[in-house]
Amino acid sequence: MKFGRHLKLRLMNFYPPFIGAGIRIDYMSSDFREVQVSMKLRFWNKNYVNTHYGGSLYSMCDPFFMLMIMQILGRDYIVWDKAANIRFKKPGKGKVRAIFRITDEDIAKIHQGLKDNDKYEPTFVVDVVNTENEIVCSVEKLLYIKKKKASKGLS
Repeated sequence: MKFGRHLKLRLMNFYPPFIGAGIRIDYMSSDFREVQVSMKLRFWNKNYVNTHYGGSLYSMCDPFFMLMIMQILGRDYIVWDKAANIRFKKPGKGKVRAIFRITDEDIAKIHQGLKDNDKYEPTFVVDVVNTENEIVCSVEKLLYIKKKKASKGLS
């Protein structure tokens, strides 16, 4: 089962918005705890001043924290993106990359938050960096996580 889910995420390299922006998933750990994504600067993803288009920079960061948490927690949880914020720090030129990580501490906080409340809304941050490892932008994602209610089966 895990292989099938992993394959689906890898197939995102062929997702039309990713192809259109030139976004590439370079690495995904088998436990979904780390994903590495990159994007080269091309004529179709640059803006008027010949740097990475902001929408493409955001697109390369949009789905990953939600998808990773969904895979890690499993089907007993509802996971949604709730809000996002992007802060541009430096013009993006050339190839840029982002590394998404979910730690054991992150998962423990989610479980603890759901023990105390009906829902939990963690924030995750990822930096998009250039080839010199300078931060181009930081993307903050607010997730909504809730444990699904147990369904009442027939006896």
